[in-house]
Amino acid sequence: MLTEAKRADQTTKWYDIPYPASAYTFPREALIHHVRFDDAYIHVELTDGRMVSVPLWWVPTLYNATPEDRERYAISRDRKMIIWDPDEGPINDELRIEDYLTPRHTKEA
Repeated sequence: MLTEAKRADQTTKWYDIPYPASAYTFPREALIHHVRFDDAYIHVELTDGRMVSVPLWWVPTLYNATPEDRERYAISRDRKMIIWDPDEGPINDELRIEDYLTPRHTKEA
């Protein structure tokens, strides 16, 4: 049995937008300014003011390292990577900040 649908009284509300899109700041490039660690995260401050916090357990080499060894890093010349040189300490790894800003699509097994 078909019934007649009742139409709800709909009104569209319009709101004033106080600022144009040109007044907003959108990041253009992710460059590393400062790095710090706590017990659970690596915190990366970018030159545009953003903060990216990555859980240490996402990076096994950092998660299993001592706090002193984590601090033996260098920021790459282009300011896009954090590098641990095995000649400077027991960690041999690098983190590319872009990897933590852009979602990765992986195929599930």
